[in-house]
Amino acid sequence: MIDRRQLLAWAAAWPAAFAAAPSSAWSQDDFPSRALRIIVPFTPGGSSDILARAVGQELTQAWGRPVVVENVPGAGGTLATERAARAAPDGYTLFMGHTGTLAINPWLYPHQRIDTGKAFAPVAWVARVPNVLVVHPSVPADSLAALVDYAKAHPTALAYGSGGNGSAAHLTMEYLKLRTGLKALHVPYKGTAPSVTDLLAGQVQMLFTGSPALMPHIKAGSLRAIAVSSPQRLAQLPQVPTVAETGVPGAAGFEADQWYGLVAPAGTPAAVVDRINRQVNAALATEAVRARLVSEGAQPMPSSPARFGALIQAEASRWGETVKAARVTVD
Repeated sequence: MIDRRQLLAWAAAWPAAFAAAPSSAWSQDDFPSRALRIIVPFTPGGSSDILARAVGQELTQAWGRPVVVENVPGAGGTLATERAARAAPDGYTLFMGHTGTLAINPWLYPHQRIDTGKAFAPVAWVARVPNVLVVHPSVPADSLAALVDYAKAHPTALAYGSGGNGSAAHLTMEYLKLRTGLKALHVPYKGTAPSVTDLLAGQVQMLFTGSPALMPHIKAGSLRAIAVSSPQRLAQLPQVPTVAETGVPGAAGFEADQWYGLVAPAGTPAAVVDRINRQVNAALATEAVRARLVSEGAQPMPSSPARFGALIQAEASRWGETVKAARVTVD
């Protein structure tokens, strides 16, 4: 198990990756002169893939160069992470990272062959996807406070699903448990879809995952929304409070959205990183991309490489502590 000193040392390594890369002998105006690729750590159809293709299409149109999405699933995203980290640091290979691959996996897979904190330079924060805490209608609680009280009074009554050990849904619920004292048994599934199916059937009683997979069932009344993980309420669920505003002890300041963004191999010239960042931000401002992201339950997050780097650093520290405190392991 990683101890606190290792955690802090790893988190401290991130600023070095965020620093300006060595100067390049050629102008950023020469970039790009050929096709680019975005490596995605999951199969087609998921949020990482959808976001990569939406942004890639806009970059293709803007630059007149193909942007190819390469799906490399397996080992919880570590295969793709290693492939991207070993690519040439020239800006032509980008990696669509997210909460799991950049902030959680380093703690779940401590023996992976790269040091994620040193291997990448942040390029662009693309989107955040709020998580929604939902329960089966049979659960006698319509608020987080009532849910915590019920779980404490019936410590073996509640089980929650997730997309697998170490998944964002798993860690988000464990983080909530640590903060509020909520009691529930973890039941991992091989993906989000089967966990939702069993929740609808009452095989598990709770789920805390991305809003896109849950929204149709909330609207249909098949699931009851208790709280959202974002700092603000969701426009689609204005009546559902954030965890932070529930007043439950330990919930103040709670935030646990999923997030997605592009990183490049460490050493990629700063001028190239800045050029890609500006173009990605321009893409996120287009009506087509914004509409696509909103339809997926995502919020566009145009920002600077430094701001995205600060997010990764903070999230790596937070989730590392959560993995340790909750004693989360992978199979």
